[in-house]
Amino acid sequence: MKNILLLMMLCVSVVVSAQNATSILDKAAKAYDDANGVKAEFAMRIRSDKHQTTESFEGEIQIKGNKFSLKTPDVLTWFDGKTQWTYMLRTEEVNVSNPDGEELQYMNPALLLKNYKKGFDTKYKGESTAANGKSAYDVTLIPRKKGSVTQVDLQIEKLSNFPAALTVVSKDGMTSTIRIMNIKTGLNQSDDSFVFNASDFPEAEVIDLR
Repeated sequence: MKNILLLMMLCVSVVVSAQNATSILDKAAKAYDDANGVKAEFAMRIRSDKHQTTESFEGEIQIKGNKFSLKTPDVLTWFDGKTQWTYMLRTEEVNVSNPDGEELQYMNPALLLKNYKKGFDTKYKGESTAANGKSAYDVTLIPRKKGSVTQVDLQIEKLSNFPAALTVVSKDGMTSTIRIMNIKTGLNQSDDSFVFNASDFPEAEVIDLR
């Protein structure tokens, strides 16, 4: 009888945890939808257990719906909802592609939050304090389908419902952590903000990978 009661309590605990995680993630997705354009500065840290290396840099991302643009010290990226342009500053090359949903969701948090129910199981991990000092919820996403990513950890601010941090763990021992340092909403960027403008990079070599 005790074993049955323990099993029932465990099942209830798992269901409640999933419901909590779902509620938190749905609110975060709605926050992006209602924001009417987002711009965020971030710090990224990439650690490789296999190679015993760590790389850190800062960048900026702009998001509007399923469109985004990304700036880092080495790469500029634009995605207009279908086509992606990736400009390598060192080589002055632009790779043009039509990435799939799995690739995009790890680059654009809004897409991950919007589509997580399609491919992830969720778990509420508890509460924590974000790097900016604000209270946050911790949620873990586990891909249902085996692939390069084994786990995604999200830290969601309680008050704003926006992510404060995101960590992607890969099966090759690579861990990428993004911490949001500053976020602005209500920007209503033009669609041109998410398209590569060749006139701004006249020396660039365009490589079409589509």
